[in-house]
Amino acid sequence: MVSFSKILLSTAYFPPISWFKYLLNANEIYIESYEHYTKQTYRNRFHILAANGLMVLSIPVVKVTRKKVLIKDVKIDYATNWQKQHLKSLEAAYRNSPFYELLIDDFLPFFSKKYNFLFDFNYEIIKTLLSILEIDKELKFTNQFIEADKFDYDFRYRIKAKNQADDITSLVKKPYYQSFNEKFPFTADLSIIDLLFNLGHEAYGYLKINAYP
Repeated sequence: MVSFSKILLSTAYFPPISWFKYLLNANEIYIESYEHYTKQTYRNRFHILAANGLMVLSIPVVKVTRKKVLIKDVKIDYATNWQKQHLKSLEAAYRNSPFYELLIDDFLPFFSKKYNFLFDFNYEIIKTLLSILEIDKELKFTNQFIEADKFDYDFRYRIKAKNQADDITSLVKKPYYQSFNEKFPFTADLSIIDLLFNLGHEAYGYLKINAYP
């Protein structure tokens, strides 16, 4: 098992399992806060397995007049009630999963309280997830944009919402029980919320045993 001295990750909305695998094996974790926001990434979306297959849940963000905006400055758009929609989607997908009732109350505040900035919202979610997983890791934030060649273990752009590289999906190929597994084959690297609702207290063990080789 590889142990990373220091890693660089992007922010993420209910991050995928691979995000937590990297974090678990790192001694020092930095979250990039000065990169430019890009669309269609885990920074404002996550993937679950629903009754009709893979479902993408995305947070709408406020459009800006500037072409580039720092991720820490991206604001959440509440013109539509996306929080209610996301919560309904989670309930439909996981209400029959083994640990939904046990854990859903921990996540309910994120579907009612309104946060101004996406970065702050994600950070609060990640802190809650670390607490549930009983992972004692300190998260630090960059104070400037870090060039790719300046960080030994840069995972900001390796964990992709689209067209993931084989080396990432291979981290999470070992199947675990998933809702609707009678309808669909195992789907790798969904949101950590999928692992928690289906495995509960065994989620940490799955992460540890299947950590980056």
